[in-house]
Amino acid sequence: MNESSLQTAVSGTKSHNLYLLLRDAILSRRLEPGDKLPGELKLAEQYKVSRVTVRRAMEALQRAGLIARRPGVGTVVLEQPLDATVMTASVSNLLPNMLKMSRASKVRLLEFAYVTPEPSIRDKLKLASGEKTQRSVRVRQVEDQPFSYLTTHVPARIAHHYSESDLAHTPLFVLLEQSGVTIDHATQTISAALATQTEAEALGVAVGSPLLALTRVVYDRNGEGVEHLDALYRPDRYRFQIDLNRTGEDDARYWEPLPGDKEPGA
Repeated sequence: MNESSLQTAVSGTKSHNLYLLLRDAILSRRLEPGDKLPGELKLAEQYKVSRVTVRRAMEALQRAGLIARRPGVGTVVLEQPLDATVMTASVSNLLPNMLKMSRASKVRLLEFAYVTPEPSIRDKLKLASGEKTQRSVRVRQVEDQPFSYLTTHVPARIAHHYSESDLAHTPLFVLLEQSGVTIDHATQTISAALATQTEAEALGVAVGSPLLALTRVVYDRNGEGVEHLDALYRPDRYRFQIDLNRTGEDDARYWEPLPGDKEPGA
């Protein structure tokens, strides 16, 4: 049974929630290979669920190859192979080397249309009332494994310079530059979200699975908004990294992000 089918089988239940908690602890190595998990009764007491719930979660973890139940030993965490599909992004710089991810991954275009954006998006892009945007929904994948779900709005006056086919085969930042846009700066926020039915299907996860959420607004040298991006990432396949430098003097010392060139684009 593959991961998507496995998660669908327990989706929306207490056993699924426990499965996700333990799976995350294993994949993040808070539980190391070789660690022994508590017994069913102790886990049931710890998470305030029934032993049946624990048993179902453990069965799901075992089918996923995350644990092994060994007679006379107990339940043991298994070593996981290095996942080549995990992408790491530095947040020290937004714009340098925005094409790195595009070169390392493939895109699947799900939606392409011209729409009237929500007021919040219109305001961030500094659009006039009634001005339309080109809205696209894309899924990025590495080695045929999806890791990001991207919803992008670009002002129609810019987006008219490229086609649906162009967006399916060419990185958006290349298309923006070919449209005469000079990208200058961006603002970015990172938070978390739970996968909806549509997002879960596209990313191959269960409904309600935790996702990394990023919102980025890109501006040109005139301060005009040229792209609004809402991105959702599978946390097991995408990570953010911040490199810090200790600076300042005496009691005023603080951590400061190092400049870098690892930031990939959407």
